[in-house]
Amino acid sequence: MNLDVEARDFFKDPFSESELKKIIKMTGKKPQEMLRKRDKMYKELDLENIKKTDIQLIKLMVKHPGLILRPIVITKNKAHVGKIDVNDLK
Repeated sequence: MNLDVEARDFFKDPFSESELKKIIKMTGKKPQEMLRKRDKMYKELDLENIKKTDIQLIKLMVKHPGLILRPIVITKNKAHVGKIDVNDLK
């Protein structure tokens, strides 16, 4: 399968809050499911035990992009995140 890919380093070119909200919506997941639990900020902010609202989590993900599960692959109308099966991208 030959895919046309445009890469973006969201550490150098961070997501805006509205972009991230749109991407999360496209995944069909909740912001909590988009968190990288192995990131040091996840532990420092104690996100395992301190519950945050979706909006609070999105603001934290914008401020600390390391918290965002990756990679993120966006197709026409869907976003895939984390471990991705290439066949799901068709």
